[in-house]
Amino acid sequence: MTKDMTNGSPMKLILGFSVPLLFGFLFQQFYNLMDTLIVGRFLGVDDLAAVGSTGSVNFLIIGFCMGVCNGFAIPLAHKFGAGDYKGMRGFMMNAIYLSAIFAVVMTIMTVIFCMPILELMRTPENIIDGAYRYIVIIFWGIPVTYLYNLVSGIIRSMGDSRTPVVFLVIAAVINIGLDLFFIVVLGTGVEGAAWATVISQLISGVGCLIYSIRHFEILHPEKEEMQVNKTYMMTLCGMGVPMGLQYSITAIGTMMVQSALNILGSYAVAAFTAGNKIENIFTQAYVAIGTTMATYNAQNIGARKLDRVRQGFNSAHIIGITYAIVTGVIIFFFGKYLSYLFISDNAAEVIPMVDTYVKCVAVFFIPLHFVNALRNGIQGMGYGLLPMLAGVAELAGRGITAMIAAAHKSYFGACMASPMAWVLAGGLLIIMYFYVMKDMKRRLGL
Repeated sequence: MTKDMTNGSPMKLILGFSVPLLFGFLFQQFYNLMDTLIVGRFLGVDDLAAVGSTGSVNFLIIGFCMGVCNGFAIPLAHKFGAGDYKGMRGFMMNAIYLSAIFAVVMTIMTVIFCMPILELMRTPENIIDGAYRYIVIIFWGIPVTYLYNLVSGIIRSMGDSRTPVVFLVIAAVINIGLDLFFIVVLGTGVEGAAWATVISQLISGVGCLIYSIRHFEILHPEKEEMQVNKTYMMTLCGMGVPMGLQYSITAIGTMMVQSALNILGSYAVAAFTAGNKIENIFTQAYVAIGTTMATYNAQNIGARKLDRVRQGFNSAHIIGITYAIVTGVIIFFFGKYLSYLFISDNAAEVIPMVDTYVKCVAVFFIPLHFVNALRNGIQGMGYGLLPMLAGVAELAGRGITAMIAAAHKSYFGACMASPMAWVLAGGLLIIMYFYVMKDMKRRLGL
């Protein structure tokens, strides 16, 4: 069930690991799209805008959870690549303890400050109530988010990208069914979409946990491996917290964009939401490549094989740049037509704005590839703090562009915020790559 990525063709390994991830991420986006489709079709533009207006704050919190769990998995992958399974299990148990603490604290804090955050973001009065009813339920589900992401991260650290995908697909199907049941049958409104997300993720997290216990004997800890280890916890926090903060720093920039959009009204918010959903369909490949590079590099650094890390980066760039060119052309010319899936009213006003959004992002897919492949790959090599600088660059690019857009009340400016972030962060990461490779060669004594 595990996969040693320290031997064999890097191109073949990266494709073999990333394709199942891509399939899972696409399914995740599919049921996110179904949320949007069902809300937009059955509840209308205002409720669609309400859900969409929470996207940035959702990413701020849930993204931190995901980043922390991904960071916790890196020391496990190092130990797996080095063949130190006892150390791997010790890291696993301490990651579980830390995740439980983080989940409880974050749930309490986010539920308490949920409404003040929405008010700070200048959420329009006609949608703020729906936005609160949706996002507060998502925040109550933070422990569930930690459960799934930690267990799936542990499994991926051993080279298995397929098992988490299976449970993600199951969750997607359940989520769609629950969306229809809560919103269409019970008439619960936007909170029904939130409950569907939380419940489906709970099922996938529990299923993934039970499966891993039954099928991965390598994960069964001995008594001494279950002890709290301060050194392990410091190492885990050194990787997990910076990766979580990186997501949150990026999210702060998206919150600034959301604030700029909120000034423009619910049509702009709805169009941006629809455009972002379309973008996410095409950009999950970059996320899959980035996740793959974190595991691939972590195992090979654990095995002290720096040349394979370099070969892996080169293979990832060939895949990512080719994909960026092909999909960039497709979304530039045809992306707007997908918006008809979830825009039921006021289409004449909303769809031209969707077209503006997808054209803006399509031109900048190559920088987006570099952001994902290099940042995750560098993190997989054991550098936790350094890639955060790329997150700061993203914040600068996205935030400055958003402030200019808000000052001029420009929808086009808001659409250009993410592309500017990708350009700045991608350029900085290319420079980091050369420094990291040189520094790692020194560390390994090669």
